[in-house]
Amino acid sequence: MTMRHPQPIPTPRPRGFSALGARVEAAALAPGLYVVATPIGNLGDVSLRALTTLAAADAILAEDTRVTRRLLDRYDIAAPLVAYHEHNAAEVRPRVLARLAAGEALALVSDAGTPLVSDPGYKLVVEAAAAGIAVFALPGPCAAIAALTTAALPTDRFFFEGFLPAKTAARRERIAALAAIPATLVFYEAPGRLAEALADLAAGLGPRPAAVARELTKLHEETRRATLSELAADYAAAAAPKGEIVVVVGPPAPAARPAAETLDAMILDALADLSVKDAAAAVAVEAGLPRREVYARALRLAGTRR
Repeated sequence: MTMRHPQPIPTPRPRGFSALGARVEAAALAPGLYVVATPIGNLGDVSLRALTTLAAADAILAEDTRVTRRLLDRYDIAAPLVAYHEHNAAEVRPRVLARLAAGEALALVSDAGTPLVSDPGYKLVVEAAAAGIAVFALPGPCAAIAALTTAALPTDRFFFEGFLPAKTAARRERIAALAAIPATLVFYEAPGRLAEALADLAAGLGPRPAAVARELTKLHEETRRATLSELAADYAAAAAPKGEIVVVVGPPAPAARPAAETLDAMILDALADLSVKDAAAAVAVEAGLPRREVYARALRLAGTRR
């Protein structure tokens, strides 16, 4: 008679984290995809909710498992890691979606900051949502927002561009397309391309105020503020900087208000082909003036022509 040895019962992994000298147990998560923001540098910037979610997740999808492992080791989190990045996303995504459809709770993180901001998580969220899978946001650090808050530039309206094209012609063409946007512009840039990008930004956008934020939240954090041309000259004369870089550029200066006679001529010219309403709308955009003000003036001018 063959004796069968009992199979050992696997020990459940601990689902919790350690912080400030205490061990915190993590409650089970509802099924779904958890989009978790992680620190952009200083590991102390992670939220308690992020730690709880990472500890309780069935697996963590990470751009670079080595980078995420440093965060997990810091807080004694034992969740398994799955590599999910731009080079393997097409292959891995169907397996991830199958796990989500089976009722698992998976966390998505980027190497630093908020996922989907210049990383490959977008398609996963799109397909998960299309499949009726719950997607949860765990907000937190974001390099673009951190740079915007320290740049000393207008924050009421901003446009996040991400990385400019690496090739010169394409980069200059893209900068030209951004020039008229009436908002602060936010870019990510690689250290080796920073001087060239600043030179092209100065040539394409003019003498706007700007800031270069580097190594945010880290030991050598710095933010340098000057005009684009001044920053371009400074970085052209120095060795390429190190670390992660965000460039913030102020909005274009308001267009000078046209003289009353010029404005009237613009309106009369538009009225030759357009209704009062359409003429006012067109001139308001061209002159950078409130539509209501131009419309009232157009009504008066239209009345004098009758």
